[in-house]
Amino acid sequence: MSSNYEPNYFTNRELSWIDFNDRVLDEARDKRNPLLERVKFLGITQSNLDEFFMVRVASLRKMLAVDYNEPDASGMLPAEQLSAISKKVHQQLTKQYSTLTRSLLPQLEEVGIQLLKYDGLSKRQRLFVSQYFHQDLYPVLTPLAVDSSRPFPFIGNNSLYLAVRLAKSENDDLPDGEKKERRYALVQVPDVFNRVVKLPGDNQFILLEDAIRPFVNELFTGFKVKEAQSFRVIRDMDFDVSESDTSDLMKEIVQQLSMRDHTSVMRLEIENDTSKSLRKWLVKMLKANEEEVYEISGPIDLGMLGDLAKLVTDHSDLLFQPYKSYTQPSLRTDNLFSAIASQDIFLHHPYDSFSPVVNFVKEAAEDPDTLAIKMTLYRVSSHSPIIQYLGEAAQNGKQVTVLVELKARFDEENNVHWAHELEKRGCHVIYGLQGLKTHCKLLLVVRRESDGIRRYVHMATGNYNDVTANFYTDMGLFTADARIGVDASNIFNMLSGFSEPRHFEVLNIAPLTMRNFLKDRIDDEIKAAKAGRPARIKMKMNSLSDPRMISKLYDASIAGVKIDLIVRGICRLQPGIKGISENITVHSIVGRFLEHSRIYSFYSEGEEKVFLSSADLMNRNLSRRVELLFPILQENIKQEILRIYGLMWNDNLKTRVLTADGTYQRVDRRGLEPLSVQDALMHEKELLSHKKIDDDLNKVSQIFIPLTKPDEGL
Repeated sequence: MSSNYEPNYFTNRELSWIDFNDRVLDEARDKRNPLLERVKFLGITQSNLDEFFMVRVASLRKMLAVDYNEPDASGMLPAEQLSAISKKVHQQLTKQYSTLTRSLLPQLEEVGIQLLKYDGLSKRQRLFVSQYFHQDLYPVLTPLAVDSSRPFPFIGNNSLYLAVRLAKSENDDLPDGEKKERRYALVQVPDVFNRVVKLPGDNQFILLEDAIRPFVNELFTGFKVKEAQSFRVIRDMDFDVSESDTSDLMKEIVQQLSMRDHTSVMRLEIENDTSKSLRKWLVKMLKANEEEVYEISGPIDLGMLGDLAKLVTDHSDLLFQPYKSYTQPSLRTDNLFSAIASQDIFLHHPYDSFSPVVNFVKEAAEDPDTLAIKMTLYRVSSHSPIIQYLGEAAQNGKQVTVLVELKARFDEENNVHWAHELEKRGCHVIYGLQGLKTHCKLLLVVRRESDGIRRYVHMATGNYNDVTANFYTDMGLFTADARIGVDASNIFNMLSGFSEPRHFEVLNIAPLTMRNFLKDRIDDEIKAAKAGRPARIKMKMNSLSDPRMISKLYDASIAGVKIDLIVRGICRLQPGIKGISENITVHSIVGRFLEHSRIYSFYSEGEEKVFLSSADLMNRNLSRRVELLFPILQENIKQEILRIYGLMWNDNLKTRVLTADGTYQRVDRRGLEPLSVQDALMHEKELLSHKKIDDDLNKVSQIFIPLTKPDEGL
């Protein structure tokens, strides 16, 4: 983790992440986005923040608990980071709810979409809510009194509750501070019902807790409800599985999952008009620290906004226009093996359909010449067709080996389920290497053909998930290259057995070779720059946080290498430092699709070496995970990836530029044609789908991007 540079040359990782979430929040505030999409973006900021507390804040609190007091690369101690996080998140919280109450809700109301409180309901709607409460909710609700004989119940992670303050006699109405008996109770807002309740009338809604609150007194006969306030807790959801004995990793994972909800409180959210006495009681009962309390000036948990957007009817004009992914002509075939054998095939999702990847597994499962299928699975959908076809392949007598990563955060339960299902269907399931998560995306099919055994490989930057492939941008490659096939076989032998290959022909994997390989490529550019020759590095990733890699990029910048970085999320590198990073420019693209592809490109004396990878430049990816970096060997595909990178770099609608003072600013568009790279790529595929002539496509490219020559501006 060491670095050659001073701490003030690095941004704190956690604060950089909060800045990323703020860029997502900006999409909720951007009036160029359709209104309901803005609503969904605001909901995404909430789910992002929840996961941040479950994992990153939890990690920092664990450091404090064990008296770990080492500074990070930016020089901040764990306690200092937690204090800075709290300050910055509180500021973001204000911005979130200001966006909701001052912008989105009024604009929704203007188009006839209302999120109402009980007091604002019509007589007909009140009758509906009353019936809904008494017929549906009342039988499910459970009042939980808290007193000397009934202890405070366990409050699960991310569960919404009503905290109720009760009175039984006039003495209980004495002002706070005078002696009286406190009576409190809890009511869980049941998650078996939709949080957003559709009311009679067009596009009018009420939240479930607001449908319960007016009638909550009926749960406490003989008492008077003085106050009923909603709250929820976010707990530590990160866990470290002991791998000293991996004889039953599955059992250990299942045990940890059962315990995970009973962890420490990382965040307590309460309504901002909660009385002092009720607030004090909740904080005490939940054993929360004051800095963990967040007072909310609106509905708790904005994640429900995604559900609200889905329930709105007759307003497709307020959503992004539907987009249908494109299937390349070479992949519209019943013989994908023949298509791949003739040339490498590049896919860029979601612009290119993910279906050929699914169909490849299906065809291999049904193909009589298929001998074996080997595959890594990190995250898959809850109804994955790939799982189905792998099972069918095993039942058809193929040798099927699947590495299912049980430690994929928040997908552990889903992956445990699929591991069991695959084993039941006759697949050989492995769980990876001790101490390492297997994050690479690799699929190998071995066939018997007329001229001998042939390997077909698919490699990708993103997961084999047919759902997220519709809104994550990822890149993949089909190839029958013999060298890649041998390397892929060796990787699977390493994962499933005791094989320790010392050399790979063309592939690089972490933690064995990837870090040093990338370092060597950067050194090549440094050498060229020092000799006065053109030198350039182009990279795209989700996060850039590894101090050693950042230091190497600083070395390159000092030597005169021009470095263009597209980093969607965390970026600990600081551009524009005089004498250090003046040759580094950092862009971040946040838009309709989640930018997820990883590209590493080096000018290499004009050869332009291009690699795709499953890995970001983070210490965990390079040192603690099995990751894959693969080269683009076919010239036309290399040029296409460089063209796409150029489009991304010239985006001026969804790009923010990281400035020397650490803030992100939108591109100055004066004199520029508007360009959203995601819109441009969708439009290109649309033209192809409608079988427009190549000239039309060329016109689009000329409008959207002034293609730069490789050595231009060096």
